[in-house]
Formats: sequence, structure tokens, C-alpha cells
Amino acid sequence: MSTQWVYGFNELDDATKVCDGDWDAVRGLLGGKGANLADMTRLGIAVPPGFTITSEACNAYLAGGEEFPPGVLDEVRSELASIEKLTGKTFGDASNPLLLSCRSGAKFSMPGMMDTVLNIGMNDDVMKGMIQIFDDRHFVLDSYRRLIQMFATVVMGVREEPFEDVLAEARAKRGVISDSDLPDEDLERVVATFKGLVERYAGREFPADPREQLTMAVEAVFRSWNGKRAFAYRNAAGIAHDLGTAVNVQTMVFGNMGNDSATGVAVSRSATTGEPKLEGDFLINAQGEDVVAGTRQTSTVDDLAREMPELFAELKDYATALERHYRDMQDIEFTIEHGKLWLLQTRDGKRTAQAAVRIAVDLVSDGVITKDEALRRVSPEQIEFFLHPQFDVAAKAEAAEAGSALTTGLNVSPGAAVGIVALDADLAEEWGENRGEPVILVRPETKPDDVHGMLASAGVLTSSGGRTSHAALVARQFGKPAVVGASEINIDLVGRTFTAGQYTVTEGDWISIDGTTGEVFAGQIATKVPDIEDPWLMGLLSWADEVRDLDVWANADYPDDAQRAVDLGANGIGLCRTEHMFFDQARLPIVQEMIMATNSAQRREALDQLLPLQRSDFASLFRTMKGKPVIIRLLDPPLHEFLPD
Repeated sequence: MSTQWVYGFNELDDATKVCDGDWDAVRGLLGGKGANLADMTRLGIAVPPGFTITSEACNAYLAGGEEFPPGVLDEVRSELASIEKLTGKTFGDASNPLLLSCRSGAKFSMPGMMDTVLNIGMNDDVMKGMIQIFDDRHFVLDSYRRLIQMFATVVMGVREEPFEDVLAEARAKRGVISDSDLPDEDLERVVATFKGLVERYAGREFPADPREQLTMAVEAVFRSWNGKRAFAYRNAAGIAHDLGTAVNVQTMVFGNMGNDSATGVAVSRSATTGEPKLEGDFLINAQGEDVVAGTRQTSTVDDLAREMPELFAELKDYATALERHYRDMQDIEFTIEHGKLWLLQTRDGKRTAQAAVRIAVDLVSDGVITKDEALRRVSPEQIEFFLHPQFDVAAKAEAAEAGSALTTGLNVSPGAAVGIVALDADLAEEWGENRGEPVILVRPETKPDDVHGMLASAGVLTSSGGRTSHAALVARQFGKPAVVGASEINIDLVGRTFTAGQYTVTEGDWISIDGTTGEVFAGQIATKVPDIEDPWLMGLLSWADEVRDLDVWANADYPDDAQRAVDLGANGIGLCRTEHMFFDQARLPIVQEMIMATNSAQRREALDQLLPLQRSDFASLFRTMKGKPVIIRLLDPPLHEFLPD
């Protein structure tokens, strides 16, 4: 039996048969995105028609020296004909053109790590035909310049900066903020200039043949599986390197067709707190990459509720239905084209540790999952995040009073982070990974190429972007405190500084960011370990107590620590380190005196001062534990912990 390399979105049953009904295997074959697109198609949700080239084809392509295995392109042509029949449009036909998107889709979600190309199928003739069909020259020119720029940078390996420089110059001359505000004549010049940049930097013309565009785009997505950013992300997320990625080819729907069109990303529950409400970002008259790239200031879905209430209600209904269907919080990409809502993707949403706990507990309360499932969905590492440092309230208030508050942004990933400013990802990796410095990566917006720097940083700060931007998604997944969309920040990459109001911060200066509140401060603010008071966490841990077979004992060196351990359900003290009883500032000089004593009499005098203190601590510790076991390690004072350098 020959291998099937390509499946239409309406062929989910065929893929399921190949995988013997194993949904996990289906996701491995079609990728998470492709499997869910096919599943949504089966559910009758408005999904633009398309097909998936399997991860097996990717692995065969890479293993075969970047050559397509026999039959792949024939199956692509066959599925393309099916889409043409479904849509009534023809790929490459100027009089009735079909345009396509080409997106990666691995088994496990890797936001922004691999490549995407939109508007495939456009050339000069198709552009002219579309202008006649849509009677919207601006939309067509905008779509064409997007294809050339994306194709050149993603597929042909041209640097992004020359294209961005052209757009920046055009915006500056016209005095507008957004690319979508450029008039038609400017966009025409941009298109012509972009073509020249392709010839200059790629050494060949932009390919005019739509089928060549599609083939090259598929190859680029396959190759991106082994890209630096994807490799670093998989290492950090514990994803195997041999899975490969599927490729999803889908009919384009356009969010950049005017003020009755939009594109956005929404989550069915708050990815930051877990609160059960629809959250997300969208842009009027834009394409999807604009939202996640953070290059334009987004609006929230609350604004969508006011501006397009019927479509908001439809989106909310879809989100609720998909959450029930997949039994987890969903991250949904959508496009509105001339007032019609289309769903382009759904996947289990990335979330903070706090959100993971609350969502798991709330889904049990809603009757969607069981307590056992909730316990399996929350990892030990996520529980540890509840113990991560927060800013000391008094220290933060003192910093604010002293005028150290720089700015505020969106609080997209909670926690306190203090570090030195690095303005690019490579430097953040050098300082953070190689030199062990605490670093705050500060960028206008992060891109997939920045992921290595994000992973090496203590926190992330961006001047643009929203709650579903690349920075927010990656920071949440890896527990990095992050503040995004701090629009008052102006970053000067040439001078290696950023300004916020009257403040100028130079690369290497210390700043403190509060991912819980969105505040940013100059200098270093003291942090402390928070008390665990989260009611959803306590509820989840009580369920764990009901089923666990092991005792849980705590490390505790002081009576207060022991009391906290008992309050949180510890069955005993597994280690009391006696030398830690002497770290208190009032006791430390006595220990140093004991260590540095020049004769036994001096040493005895110091020990006589320490004995009643330690005896009192032990008595309080035993009273607190009320008969529960306590293991004590005898005095073992490493000199470097007690003496100055």
C-alpha cells in the first residue's frame, strides 16, 4: 500500500483510519493545526478549505537531501484541484484567482518558531485582475507587497531590514503611523522597490509562477523545522527533534479588505489569570501576522464586542463550543472578511502557571474534566512558579515615591524580574547564559529569532504588542515575567539606549519589571518569596492529598518555616539544617566569632551564646510539629557561607 502524503481538511476519517483511531497519532501525522482544522471542518465550523502535507513528508524531504519524495507534488496538485472546485476559483487565473496561505503545524504547538507565507498565487497579472474584481486597489497592492516581503524573507533568505526600511521611509514621508494608511501610489512604489530588493539580495527575480511559489513555500516550511529558533524552542520545551512538521495549505481569507474586515487571536479564558472570559487582540483592516508580530498597536476583543457585537457573539459561541469539544482552554485565530467570521486555527492555549491551576480547577467545577485529569494537567514545575519571587510591596512603593517608575504596559506573564538591560537576543544570551548575569531583554517587539535570548533572560519588556503577541506567548509558556506594549518606551538600537519620558536607560543598566502589574522601574527593587494564598492552588493540592501515596516532608530551619509547612499540609520535617539557624543578622557575628576564635575559651564563650538561641528554636520547632517527625542535620557550617570574601 502506497503512502498517502496529503490529506484534505475534509478527509479526517481517512487519516484516522491510517492511525487506527489514535488521535495522538493523527496529531503526529497532520500536526496539531492540521488535525484541528480537519476536526473543525467535520464539526461544521467556518474554516477556509485546504489540505495538509504530512509530517512524514517533511521527514522524508529532509532525510532525502531536501528532495520531495515521489508522489507528494502529484497529491498537492490533486488537492489543489479539489479546493478550486470547492471555491469556484482557479490558482493563477487572473480573472478569478485563488490565493493560498502556507503554514507550519507540528504535533506540539511552537508559536512563531517556523515559517508562514500568505497571499501565495499573486503576480503582476493576478494583481491587475484582482483590482478589477474587488475594485479596491489599496487592498490588492497591500496584499501583493506583503507576499513579496514575506516570500523574500521566509523563502528566499533575504534579510527583513531592507523591506522594513522602505516601509519606514514611506510612512515618514507620508506622515502616517501604519502601513495600511499609505495611499495607493505609495504602495505601488513599495511593490516595485520590493521586487528590486529581491533581485538585489536573492540574485533572481521574484517568482511569478504561482505553482513555483507554492512549491518553494512548502520547502521553506519543511526546512524551518531545523532552523535555529525552532531547535532552541524544542530544547527548552522538551519536544523531540525527529517529529517533523506538517504543512497546511489553505484558501486565503482577507482581514485587510476595509473597515468591515479584521483579524485577531483570542483565548477562551485568560491566559494570564485563568479567569473564565474571552480575551485577545485584533486589528481592523489587517492580516494575521500583524497581530502576533506586535508591529501595530492592537485593540482588545472587548473593543470587538463594541464595534462588531454580532461577530463577537459568534466568536464567543465558537470559543465555548471548542473548549467543550477539546476539554481545555483554546487559542483561536480568526479573520473577518466583509463581515463574515472564519476560524483559521484552534489549539490548546499557552498559559501561565497561575492560569494553568485555575483553569484545571474551574474545568472540574464546570464538569468538563475530572479531578484526576486536573492533577495530571498541572506540572510540578508550574506549582513551583507560585514560589517565585515577587516584589516587596514596601520596596516597590519606596521606588515609586523616589520617582523610579519608568512606565507601564500589559501584564502578560506574572512575577518579578530584576536584571541588566540587553537590547538584542544575542547579547541577552551572552550575558545571561554564558556569564550568568540576570538580564531583562528589551525589544520593540520580539520575533521567533529572539527566542534564545528570551530563554536566557530573567524577564522580557517590549514597547509594542498585545496579550497574544509572540513575546507574551513565549514568556507565559516558559514562566518568564513579561511586560509588553509599553508604548512610552522609545528604543534606540544605534545608541544602545531606551527612553521613557524624561528617563534614559543605557544597555547594561539595571531595571525591574513586574509582570503581575505591568509596572517598570529603574534600578533594582527587592524581592521576596510570596505566601501561597491562591484558592485554586489550595483546592488542587487538596485533591492531590486525596490520592497521593507518599508523605510530603518539608525543609525547615526556623519555627516560622515549620508552621508554614504544617499549614500547607506537610507530614514532617525532612531536613532541619542547624547551621541555617545562625544566618540571622543578630546571630551571624557570634558564629563568625566562634569560627575565628584563637583559643578554646573564646570558642566556648561564643558557643555559650549560641546554645540558648538554638535550644529555643528547637523547642519552638517541636511544639509546632506536634509530634510529627523532624530530621535534624548536625552543625555543618561551610566557611564560605558565614565569612566575608
